[in-house]
Amino acid sequence: QVQLVESGGGSVQAGGSLRLSCAVSGSFSVINDMGWYRQAPGKQREVVATITSGGTTNYAGSVKGRFTISRDNAKNTVLLQMNSLKPEDTAVYYCNVKWERWFRYDTWGQGTQVTVSS
Repeated sequence: QVQLVESGGGSVQAGGSLRLSCAVSGSFSVINDMGWYRQAPGKQREVVATITSGGTTNYAGSVKGRFTISRDNAKNTVLLQMNSLKPEDTAVYYCNVKWERWFRYDTWGQGTQVTVSS
């Protein structure tokens, strides 16, 4: 089993920055894609950014140029640096990890609240 522990959420004014962290622990053979998703009140969960095991990144158009996803494979951690935050970035942010141990699995973090005030 794999557990994800997220940290770094909080409240910030528009234009500010936050950094989210997600640490992976447990028994796994390999971690494949890692990513961050978010869900605002009354909206569906959407992808924010993903990163492959090789370091290839993809971003939602709304965050491109402002957010940066990175991973530390030695520490089994994925980070999301969020700059120039906007009120519309307000949401619960979820870490997602795709991992393998005999089979392929998909695990979600518990979510961390990010609130951006104008």
